[in-house]
Amino acid sequence: MKSNIAPHIPIMVNEVLESLEGADLRVFFDGTLGAGGHAKAILEAHPEIERYIGCDKDPEALEIARKNLAPWAHKMEFIHGDFSKLDEYLKNLKVRSIDGFFLTSECHLCS
Repeated sequence: MKSNIAPHIPIMVNEVLESLEGADLRVFFDGTLGAGGHAKAILEAHPEIERYIGCDKDPEALEIARKNLAPWAHKMEFIHGDFSKLDEYLKNLKVRSIDGFFLTSECHLCS
């Protein structure tokens, strides 16, 4: 099913990258992956990332993200779900700790 909703354009990329500057990130959790705009910037800025776990409630957004993040497919793990179940997801993936994460809240004005 094709959506009539315009793709999300990440607007906080510089702020996100600045907050992660100097961090040694090996395992990263993105709880609001969307189309992968922030993920792409983070992966480009942090080539040391070994596992990037991207979670989103929207299956269509996850499919878009898979395409947009294809150059990093070997690092990516996609989860269809809500980031509120982070502990459950990490346990299922046998991840004991993460080095960084990115979460945003839904914009109720945009709906």
